[in-house]
Amino acid sequence: MVRTRFAPSPTGYLHLGGLRTALYTYLYARRMGGSFILRIEDTDQEREVPGAIDKIYQSMKLAGLKYDEGPDVGGEYGPYIQTQRRDIYLPYAQKLVELGGAYYCFCTKERLDEERAKAEKNGGQFKYDKHCLHLDKKEAQRRIEAGEPYVIRQNIPATGTASFDDALYGHVEVDCSTLDDNVLIKADGLPTYNFANVIDDHTMGITHVMRGSEYLSSAPKYNLLYESFGWQPPIYVHLPVVMRDATRKLSKRYGDPSFEDLLEQGYLREAIINFIALLGWSPRSEREFFTLEELEQAFDLEGLNKSPSIFDMNKLTWFNGEYIRKLTPEQFLSAATPWLEKALDKDKFDFKRIASLLQNRTDVLNQIPDMVDFLAQMPEFSDELYVNKKMKTNPQVALNALKALRPVIAGIEDFNETNIHDALMSHIASLGMKTGQALWPMRIAISGKQATPGGAVEIAYLIGKDETLRRMDAAIGKLEA
Repeated sequence: MVRTRFAPSPTGYLHLGGLRTALYTYLYARRMGGSFILRIEDTDQEREVPGAIDKIYQSMKLAGLKYDEGPDVGGEYGPYIQTQRRDIYLPYAQKLVELGGAYYCFCTKERLDEERAKAEKNGGQFKYDKHCLHLDKKEAQRRIEAGEPYVIRQNIPATGTASFDDALYGHVEVDCSTLDDNVLIKADGLPTYNFANVIDDHTMGITHVMRGSEYLSSAPKYNLLYESFGWQPPIYVHLPVVMRDATRKLSKRYGDPSFEDLLEQGYLREAIINFIALLGWSPRSEREFFTLEELEQAFDLEGLNKSPSIFDMNKLTWFNGEYIRKLTPEQFLSAATPWLEKALDKDKFDFKRIASLLQNRTDVLNQIPDMVDFLAQMPEFSDELYVNKKMKTNPQVALNALKALRPVIAGIEDFNETNIHDALMSHIASLGMKTGQALWPMRIAISGKQATPGGAVEIAYLIGKDETLRRMDAAIGKLEA
C-alpha cells in the first residue's frame, strides 16, 4: 500500500512551498488509496519556534489535509515527533558502524575549525578527511565509555558513484569523491536530519517521498545508507521550487505571505489550495478549477513538471475573485460579515444587502472595509469628482441636479429602494434630464467616491433618509460656496 508523509520542521508558519509539498503528498496518497502521515522533524532544536508544532496542526486542518497518522491522531508507527523517537536512532547508527557504513569520530571543534581554515586558505571547500575512520574499534569503545564526546559519521566510499532514481528527474548520479562524511548522530545523541529521515521513512514503511528539489543533492547519500542497511529505498519525487519571480524563491524574509497570511488577508482556502495545486502540476487539459475532492481523483505524478513555478499574486487574486463569485449569497454573507464589521456597525446597516452589492466586486475579502467605509463616515473629497465626461457633468451641473433631487428624497415616506428609485426616476424624467446627469452627482455627494458598491439609490437606502439629506445639503452648501 502507498504510504506518503509530510515531515515539516517546527520553525514557523507553513510557507507556500511547504503547503504545496503537503498537498501533493496528500493528493497522491488519496489517489492511490494509501495512507498520508504527518511527522514532525524537530531534531534541530536551536531553530524550533515555540508553539510551531501546534501551528502545523492548525495549518493542516485549515488546509483540509486530513492525515491518517500523526502526533495528535496516533498510529501504529509512532511516535511521530523525532525528539520522542530519539532512542530509536543510536542503535541503527551503531549497527551501521558494524556494517562499515559509518564510524565514530572524536575530532574536536578546534581541530575541525583548523581544517576548515586550511581549506579556505587554499581556496577549497572543507571536506572531512576521515581522520577517525581507521580508529581501532576497541580504542573507540574505550573512549566512548570514558565519556569522551563523539559523533557518528557516514562512511562515504572514496571512489565510485552514488545514485538514485527520481520519478521526475530520472536517474541522478554523483561522484562519491564530491560527497562529505556527514554527521549522522550528533554529540548530544540526537540524529541529524539526514539520518533521522532515512530511519523514520524505513521504519514507518514510507513508499513515496515527495520533497523540494533542494534535497536532490542529498538523496545519493540517503541511498548509500539504504544500501548499507540492505533496505529498499522509497520512490523519490523531488518537486521544483516555487519562485516569487524569475530571480528568487518565495521567502518569508522578503515579505512573501504564508498560508495563514493569505487566509488572514481574506483569500479563500479553496482558492489557495486550487491555485497551489497548479504550481508545478498540470491536469493536461484547459481546466483550472478543482475542489479538493476533485483534485484527489485527478492528481497524478505524470502531470508534474521539472520547471520552477512562479507564484503570481495577481493570478491568485483573480482565482480568489472567481471563487468568491461562485459562493452562494449566504456563503458570501458569512465570509464577508467579519470584514464588514471592521468598518460598519451591524445594528445600523443592512449587511445582507451590502453583501449582495459587494459579491461581484470583491476579489479578496480584505478589500471590503475600504469599499464600504464611506457608509459610516463621509470622506473628504474634491469637487473635481463631479466631473464626468461620459455623463457630461461638472460642479455646476451637479449643483443643479442636487437641488432638483433633494425635495424628492425629502418627500419619500417609506424609504426603501423601490420607492427611492421610482420617485427619482419619475422626477428626472419630468425635468427632461438624462439619468446619469442627475444620479452621478447624487452618488458623489452621498458617497464621496467614484467607485461604490451600488449606485445613488442603493447608497441612499443603506445610509438612510436623514443621512442622505444631510450629505446632500453639505454638498450643495460646498458647491454654492
